Amino acid sequence: MPRRPGAARLAPPDWLTASLRPRPAPIPWAAAARASVALAAPLAVGTATGHTADGALVSMGALSAVIGDTADAYRMRVFTIAVPQLFGALGVLLGARVHDAGWTAVAVLTVIALVSGMISSIGAVASVSGLLLLLNAVVGAGLPLPSPWWLPPGLLLLGGLVVLALTLLAWPLRVGVPERAVVAGTYRSVADLLEAAGTPGYDERRRELTQSLNHSYDVLLARRTRRHGRSPGLARLLARLNAVIPVVEATSAVHLRPPEYGPLPAGYPAAVRALADAVERDRPEGRTDGRGGPAPAPAPAPAPGLPEPAGPATRALVEAIGHAAAVVREAAPDPYAVDDRLGRPAGLEVRARRAARALLLSGGSWRYGLRLALCIGLAQVLVSVIAVPRSYWVALTVTFVMKPDFGSVFSRAVLRALGTAGGLLIAAPVLAAVPRGWWDVPVMAALATLIPVLSAKGYAFQTAAITPVILLLSDLLNHQGFHLVLPRLYDSLIGCGISLLAGYLLWPESWHTRIGERLAEAVQDTASYVSLAFTTAPGRDDPARARYRRRLYRDLSTVRSEFQRALTEPPPTGARAEAWWPVVVAVERIVDVTTATRVRIEHGAPVPTAAEVGTVAGELADLAEALRTGRSLPEVAPDAPAPSGTLARLHHEVHAARSVAAPKA
Repeated sequence: MPRRPGAARLAPPDWLTASLRPRPAPIPWAAAARASVALAAPLAVGTATGHTADGALVSMGALSAVIGDTADAYRMRVFTIAVPQLFGALGVLLGARVHDAGWTAVAVLTVIALVSGMISSIGAVASVSGLLLLLNAVVGAGLPLPSPWWLPPGLLLLGGLVVLALTLLAWPLRVGVPERAVVAGTYRSVADLLEAAGTPGYDERRRELTQSLNHSYDVLLARRTRRHGRSPGLARLLARLNAVIPVVEATSAVHLRPPEYGPLPAGYPAAVRALADAVERDRPEGRTDGRGGPAPAPAPAPAPGLPEPAGPATRALVEAIGHAAAVVREAAPDPYAVDDRLGRPAGLEVRARRAARALLLSGGSWRYGLRLALCIGLAQVLVSVIAVPRSYWVALTVTFVMKPDFGSVFSRAVLRALGTAGGLLIAAPVLAAVPRGWWDVPVMAALATLIPVLSAKGYAFQTAAITPVILLLSDLLNHQGFHLVLPRLYDSLIGCGISLLAGYLLWPESWHTRIGERLAEAVQDTASYVSLAFTTAPGRDDPARARYRRRLYRDLSTVRSEFQRALTEPPPTGARAEAWWPVVVAVERIVDVTTATRVRIEHGAPVPTAAEVGTVAGELADLAEALRTGRSLPEVAPDAPAPSGTLARLHHEVHAARSVAAPKA
C-alpha cells in the first residue's frame, strides 16, 4: 500500500527507530529458569521468616548477578559474577553511610561516580563492576536499609552467591562443554561461509564468522595461563581453533575464483560441519568412565571424503580441511607445540600495570569519569533542592544511561524513557492489585523470567523487564506502593534529560564523531597487511601474518560496531556515519582479496614484484591520510607501476575504495 504524502514527515527518522527494533535471539530457557529461582526464592524465605526486607535485598543482589552473567565458560562466569558483586557490596556500604546526609551525600556520590566512570575504561568486567559500585551506592544513599551496617552488603553478596551457585550446578557434568561449543560454532560458521562463497550473502556470513572467531578466542584465551600445557584440554581446543584459520583463508580464494568453476560442491561445507560435530562431541582428558577407569578415547573425526579439487582455490581448501581434520583427530597434541597464531597473553603483573596506566593516564578515562560525575552531581543537587519522590531513581537512571561502552548515550536515553514507560505498564497492575506477602513470590518468579528473555532483544526491552522487578523490590523496602508509579516515570525522564544535557550536549566529542579517524587507522593497518602478506616466498607460512590478519579483522569488527552505534545518533553524527559506511565495506573486501591472493600465490600464482606491492600499499596509505585529514585524495603517480596479473583484483578493490571515499575525503 503506497504511503500517503504526509506520512513520511510524520514517521520518526531511522536513526531514532533503529535501536527499537528487537534483535532476533533464541529464548535462553536455562537463564530464565535460573533468574526465576534466584529472585523468587529469597523472597519466599524472607516471607516465611518474617524478614521481608532482608529477602528483598538478597533478591536485589541476585538481580545484579543475573544481569552481569554474560560469559560462556564456567571459570569466567565465576569471575564475571563474583568481582562485580564485591564492588556492588562496597557501593551499598558507602552509600548507606551517607543516607539522608544532605550535601555530604551529594559530594560522596559524585566522587564515587568519578571512580566508577574511570574504572569502567579498563575492560568488560571492570565496566560492570563500576556500574554496580555506583548503582548500589545510589540505592544505599536513597533507601532506608536494615541494620547493622554490615547486613545490607552481606545480603547483596548472598544474592550474588545464589546466582553463582545455580550457575555452577551443572559444571561437574559440563566440564569443557561451553568451550567446545564455541569452537564447534566457529567451525559451523566457516561451513556457512563456504556455502555462501560466490553469492551475495558472502559478506554477511564473513562478518558473522569474524564475530564467532573473536568470541571463541576470547573464551579460550581468557583461561589461558602462561603455560597452557597445564591444561591439555585447552591446548587441544586452541589447536583445533587455530587449524580452522587456513580454511577461512582458502574460503576467501574460493569466493573470488572465476565463474567457470561453477558453484562449490556441497561436500566441502559438509566436511567442515562433520569436523564441528567431532569437536563438540569430544571429551576432556582426565575424565573417568564412572567406575574409576579412564574414559573411552574421543571419537575420531571422520575422513573428509572431499570432492576432487578444480583449480588452485579448491586445492588450497582441500589441504586446509585435511589439516584441520588431522588436528581434530589428534587426541592429545603436544601442548607446547600448539601453533600460536595470536600470541600468548601478557602476565597478570603486566596486565595490572596496563590497567593502572589506562585508569590514571588515559584522557578518555578521565573524560568519561568527569562526565559521569557531573551528571550524578547535578542529579543529586537537583533532588536535594527540589522535593522529588523516590529521588534516588534520578541518579539510577543517569547511571544506566551514561554507559558509552553499552551503546550510544543519546539512544540509550531515549530507549531508557521508552523502556521505563513499558515497564510501568507491567508494574502498575502488580503494585495496585497484588497484595503484599506470599503473592509476591510467584509474581517475582514470573517477572524474573522476562529479564534474560527480553535483555537479548535490546536495551529498551531489558529496561521494560527490569523496571517492575526493581519497583517491587524497592516497595518491599519502603512500602510506598502504587502511588509512586507516575513519579517513577518523572524521575526517569529527569535522569534522561540530565544525561542528554550534561553528559551528551556539553561534550563535543559526543556529537562530533571520531569515526573518520578510526576508519583511517583501519585503512592504514590494511596497507601494512598488504605489505606483510607478500613479503615471504610461497611455502613459508609466516605466523606474524596470520596474527596480523586476525587482529585486523577484529579491529574492523570493532570499527563496524562503532559505525553501527553512530548510525543511531542524530545528525550530524548519524549522517556522517551513513556516508562513510560504503568505505567500511570496501576496506573489508580489500582484506578478503589480499588473503585470497596470498592463497593463490601459495598454489602457483605468480609472485608480485615489490614495486607492485608498494603501489597498492601506497594508494591505501594515501587513502588513510585523506580520511584522517579531510584533504582530497592525491592522484596516483603516472610513472607508478600498474599492478597486473596476481594483484589486478586487489588493485581494482583499492581503486573502488578510493572512488567511494573521494567525495567524502
